[in-house]
Amino acid sequence: MKGLKTIIIIATAAMTLTACNDYLDIMPENALPTEKMWKSKSDVESALFAGYYNLRSSIQTHLIPLGELRAGCVKRRSANDLDKLDIKPTSGDFTDWNIFYKVIADANGVIANAGKAQSNDATYTTEEMNSHLCEAYFLRALGYFYIVRNWRDAPLILQPVESDDMELYVTQSKESEIIAQIKKDLLTAIDLGAAKETFDTTWETKGRATIWAIYALMTDVCMWNQDFDEAITYADLILESKSPYAPRFMSTASHSSWFTIFNPGNSEESIFELQFSSIMPDGSGYQTNDLPTLFYNDNTTTYMLSQTLTQELNQDASQILTRFNGDIDMYGRTRYGSYVAQENSLTGYVWKYLGGTTITEPRTTEYYDPNFIIYRVAEIMLMKAEALVMRNMGENTEDNTAAIELVNQIRQRTNLQDATVSPSSGLSAIMNAIIHENIMEFIGEGRTWYDLLRVGRYKDPSGTVDFTSEFFINNVSTYNETAGGSKIRSVLLDENAWYLPVNDEEILHNDKLVQNPYYE
Repeated sequence: MKGLKTIIIIATAAMTLTACNDYLDIMPENALPTEKMWKSKSDVESALFAGYYNLRSSIQTHLIPLGELRAGCVKRRSANDLDKLDIKPTSGDFTDWNIFYKVIADANGVIANAGKAQSNDATYTTEEMNSHLCEAYFLRALGYFYIVRNWRDAPLILQPVESDDMELYVTQSKESEIIAQIKKDLLTAIDLGAAKETFDTTWETKGRATIWAIYALMTDVCMWNQDFDEAITYADLILESKSPYAPRFMSTASHSSWFTIFNPGNSEESIFELQFSSIMPDGSGYQTNDLPTLFYNDNTTTYMLSQTLTQELNQDASQILTRFNGDIDMYGRTRYGSYVAQENSLTGYVWKYLGGTTITEPRTTEYYDPNFIIYRVAEIMLMKAEALVMRNMGENTEDNTAAIELVNQIRQRTNLQDATVSPSSGLSAIMNAIIHENIMEFIGEGRTWYDLLRVGRYKDPSGTVDFTSEFFINNVSTYNETAGGSKIRSVLLDENAWYLPVNDEEILHNDKLVQNPYYE
């Protein structure tokens, strides 16, 4: 494992000239010296696409395991340290933050040098440059947002490393400083006024940073930072937009409508997803990936659903079948191929990745190409619902009513009954309804741990509700069948254990880094 300084130098140097739409297919292998970079618009695009590529490269190593396994709704067939909540500074690739710093290094290069490229390329307009800068600020913010949610404190590096002489052996910045920088980057992108609502192709609109992606990330960051009014403002810039290019919630209660979010993907509901296939002008760009096989329900799969979650999904399916006499497409969220086949199963499929266009048949191998969605509209709706309830601690009837309506819109799409809560049900009941809907809707999308941890960080000034115990520890104890209840509680009662250790090799390379005290 290379140290952070080496990783960033390599990432900065590895921005070779590639066609604008080639980043889905290949990663440049031959590094150019830095002094030969930034001669044209294509250099900037090459660096941007390297950032997207590095982010996509983190799906299997980081985005899925870090976003899912500790919560336990998704578990590995062969448990690792994440499932067991037995994480150590030597615990595998997932304690290595360098993949995110590669994304950040690519973004730093664009932010620092796009102007240089424009001065060297008479065809590179200011409008194009500012649009590229918006994407770079988004990528840097997203990279740091993954880092801060997993490591809390980390080195804050905002300049490209263009020689081995630059000092990168620095200590960590505090979470509050990193969050402030993330928000500053996103506000800079918004203020530039150049973020696109849509690109020339669908795959670019969904696979590159649009203004909608920037608003979505800002909503998420505000929720993490407990800036609830601000989160609602940015959520509404998506949900209440009148633009014909704004993403829209797909509300039709049928399998065929819901499933187009994942098959073929790049749907109207999508805001930002990591691309594995695209329709290029020349018809190229097709790529298969491992998402379907990772979540297949057989003896070779990497991931499976916990028994508790499977039982809850079966209860939902049974409710739908009872309400509609079995004559419906009983899908939504992670639904299975066939209810009859899964009725007595202990582990269910994650059908959003595995399923085909029909109700009962999985994808064939030539269609193993689902994208990995980072943000979609349903997620913004549930974050807004949470913010509405939390900004007045469940004491505002109007806010509670609006929050419950957002939850019910998602349940109605799934053909489920409305949530059994009312505006007067109280903070705990309404929050539980929102959290449960989050778990059921986004399982397998790399969010469950972050959603539970975010809520577990909230504080009730009155002392009536213990968010850490009731919403975080209790949910992890319910779903994580690998670590066990007593182990989970003993670990998660220490707030330092909510975050990962600094990998031991990073500390070996940089003695200015401080280890998370839980792992000392």
